[in-house]
Amino acid sequence: MTLKDKAIQGASWSLAGNLIQSLSSFLIGIVLARLLTPPEYGLVAMAGVFIFVTYVFVDSGFSTALIQKQNCTSADYSTVFYLNLAISFFFFLIIFFSAGAIADFYREPQLLPIIRTLGFLIILFALSIVQQSIITRQINFKLLNLINISSQIVSGIIGITLAYKGYGVWSLVWKTLLNQVFVNVQLWLFNRWAPTLEFSMKSLKEMFAYSSKLLISGIINRIYEQLYSLIIGKFFSARELGLYNRANQFKSLPSESLSGAIMSISFPVFSQIQHDKIRMKHVAKKIVKTTMYVTITAMCGMAAVSSQLIVTLIGEKWSGATLYLQLLCIVGLFYPLHPINLNIITAMGRSDLFLRLEIIKKILAVPIILLGVFTSVTNMILGMIVVSIIAIFINSHYTRVLINYGIKEQFRDISGSMFLGVFMGLVVFTIGWLLKESGAHLVVLSIQVFSGILITIVVSIIFKLDEFFEFKTILLTKVLKRG
Repeated sequence: MTLKDKAIQGASWSLAGNLIQSLSSFLIGIVLARLLTPPEYGLVAMAGVFIFVTYVFVDSGFSTALIQKQNCTSADYSTVFYLNLAISFFFFLIIFFSAGAIADFYREPQLLPIIRTLGFLIILFALSIVQQSIITRQINFKLLNLINISSQIVSGIIGITLAYKGYGVWSLVWKTLLNQVFVNVQLWLFNRWAPTLEFSMKSLKEMFAYSSKLLISGIINRIYEQLYSLIIGKFFSARELGLYNRANQFKSLPSESLSGAIMSISFPVFSQIQHDKIRMKHVAKKIVKTTMYVTITAMCGMAAVSSQLIVTLIGEKWSGATLYLQLLCIVGLFYPLHPINLNIITAMGRSDLFLRLEIIKKILAVPIILLGVFTSVTNMILGMIVVSIIAIFINSHYTRVLINYGIKEQFRDISGSMFLGVFMGLVVFTIGWLLKESGAHLVVLSIQVFSGILITIVVSIIFKLDEFFEFKTILLTKVLKRG
């Protein structure tokens, strides 16, 4: 099978899998949000701030190094596995004994047992890193998606059952923990890789030369991502954090889940053709056009229906998340351009450049964070939009240097999708505005969604957008052929 065939097959399974994951996550989230309250979601988000930061240290950039390395040996895999596991135990103990201090920081005593329970995620994450890296190297996204989907559905059903029985915030805690448990069990059952009694310092040094920059940039990026939740939880309230977190989860479905399907294959594909710049540019253009077509139309559509969407699906108690969702949709609009450009840089072995870019962008974000502390969550999100746009220009500058694919050409490639998304979004929003007095939220939302899909398909066909036909081929033809 050629690299192109592998990439298309991988994209097919990744797209189909991510769509199913997004749908199941969406439905599970709707049920849980109706049973739970914004403060309960906020408590889990508070605990997650510190736990998810440790993931960067546990991984240490070695998963990316394993994928990027041309030829990996048994010693490479085993060395990374034992190192990840040792680091995870170290950070688990830190989180466990720091739980009281974290609870005091937020002034939320009930966080103590929540943090200590969720802390086991750190060890579970370490056990999955090498397994997922091996499967990703093989571009076997069919297996990864089957594992993730089944784990998500089973853990979601358990979480809903617990929430229905009145377990409150603990239904979210156990859902999160059990999801990772189910993922791990299946990874070890179906991948059939097991570590050998090998630990190579030579292998470690070779990969660390590459991964060390990714580790530092990963630490900076992860802290930056979690900093918004930290600030909202500390300076505002668990309720505000719950609203922000829920809006962000809605936004992430189209902006990260759908586009993530194609982006997930870009790094291993880029890594395999890293010495052929012309071919890399050709592949990058296809990925940018197809991914941005999906993301732009989805984000514009979600922003247009946000008010009806939230009230209809999760109730009036979450209506405060509407403005947050609309603004976050703008942040998510250009989301795929960041990792695609960075994947090109990283795949070409320029982890040093990756680190430099992350430092520059995070320095620019400091004033935005301070703005949020002293003003409002809304102003903080507005600042995120500005930083996101600036970051695109910075990242694409170096993509132009490396493979001659800069911001002008990238924007030209997505101009058709942008016109379509804005036009569709305005029409859908107008429909909602004209029908808002009816009070029939579900009916209005259904009309908006149907109209948005119809406009997208019709305009794409009339203007013969290549991105639409490419997406249709990946999503339907290849998946159906493989049943």
